[in-house]
Amino acid sequence: MAATEHVIVGAGPAGVIAAETLRRVDPDARVTIIGDEPEPPYSRMAIPYLLTGQIDESGTYLRRPDRTNGDDPFESRGIDVVRDRVESVDGEAKTLRLASGETRRFDRLLAATGSRPATPPIPGIDHAAVASCWTLADARAIAERAESGANVVLIGAGFIGCIILEALVSRGVKLTVVEAENRMVPRMMNETTGDLIRKWCESKGVSVHTSARVVAIEDGNGGAIVKLESGEALPAALVVCATGVKPNTDWLEGAGVEVESGVLVDDRLCSSHADIFAAGDVAEGRDFSTGEYSVHAIQPTAADHGRVAAMNMARRDVRYPGSLGMNVLDTLGLVSTSFGRWDGVDGGDAAETCNPARYEYLKLCFEGDILVGASSLGITEHVGVLRGLIQSRVRLGGWKDKLMREPKRFMEAYLACTQPAAAAVR
Repeated sequence: MAATEHVIVGAGPAGVIAAETLRRVDPDARVTIIGDEPEPPYSRMAIPYLLTGQIDESGTYLRRPDRTNGDDPFESRGIDVVRDRVESVDGEAKTLRLASGETRRFDRLLAATGSRPATPPIPGIDHAAVASCWTLADARAIAERAESGANVVLIGAGFIGCIILEALVSRGVKLTVVEAENRMVPRMMNETTGDLIRKWCESKGVSVHTSARVVAIEDGNGGAIVKLESGEALPAALVVCATGVKPNTDWLEGAGVEVESGVLVDDRLCSSHADIFAAGDVAEGRDFSTGEYSVHAIQPTAADHGRVAAMNMARRDVRYPGSLGMNVLDTLGLVSTSFGRWDGVDGGDAAETCNPARYEYLKLCFEGDILVGASSLGITEHVGVLRGLIQSRVRLGGWKDKLMREPKRFMEAYLACTQPAAAAVR
């Protein structure tokens, strides 16, 4: 009997973890990763550390050669890594057509192609001075132009934008941030915390424009001129665009899988095609908090997806409970977090405490006596237990009233409500 052919398209965290899981649980199968970049599989989340000089390019690699003998980390595990681009999928024939002209067959296929930067409809966005910060090639282009003292404009102050912001500041550039929304990181922070992050960045020498729109990018002074709706013109040796991402699903057109924002998957990470699965940024599955379908473009979700999808490709029937929205962001030393329904739920209660002078904030959101969301700023101790409380859906009982009065006692609440003595506290 021929060995099962598992093919994974995408060489990011979801794809690599899936390949390693398959090799472990289906040892007789053939496992192939197809990635369309020339470098070994790497983490995009490590690129800012490359720009700061904390690591070299090899430090971004998801797996490194064996230290003792230098063996390839994938070849030594029996995982074939192919550098090519998948052009199309024939779901009925179970074949892939590659850019090189090759055709490959599969028994089970995993779409783990992640996402790509969303390009805003700005005249001049294709200017030579404009770069995304998504690939190692992008990082090289940014490093070439982001010299100390250079004027740099960053378009977008979302999660990815703020990660890039820190890397650019570390290079000594004169940085201006332009954000269309009325606050920084609007998809994980409310107006209070988003405004505090802005003030923090400004205290570190970063110029921040919120509620501002770029209307054009033009040539100027060996670089570019970024024109704002307000009429202001910003000279820039480099313009970094960080205005969101879009799942890479084009190659699946005609494959027989249902696609909306991403590939629609069930709780086994299986698509509408019984032998095609999806994981990571390209997958649209259940949200743990809302039960609705959404794309969670975060690395922890990609890692979880990779493991669960691989188990089900190997016919192990493992169920995924849904992705919990969570973000942890360090912006020039100021740490912010958000978990679950951080913006609250209709009819729910919320407790918050704020100390603007110390750049500290905490908000807890409840549905009945269950914690469903939380956000924090400048608070790092024990914040991980907020995720635990949300995911466990533990009933807080009398502790809810205590947290409404004193939100910072969440660690005490966690210990009391997850230990055998919890009943006595209630």
